[in-house]
Amino acid sequence: MAKIPYVDQDVCISCNLCADTVPEVFRMNDAGLAEVYDPAGASEAKIQEAIDACPVACIFWQD
Repeated sequence: MAKIPYVDQDVCISCNLCADTVPEVFRMNDAGLAEVYDPAGASEAKIQEAIDACPVACIFWQD
């Protein structure tokens, strides 16, 4: 079973870094917060780059 990325929007600071890093998976919603719209849009390694780069560590893996 593949890992699914999740954004904790209560912690997100709307920096847009994840959407800039992996636009195939992340986007900014109408409230200006990051969200996952296509969890299978990129490799786990590429998604992990966004997780590692997030300045407030609000992106996690769900199993």
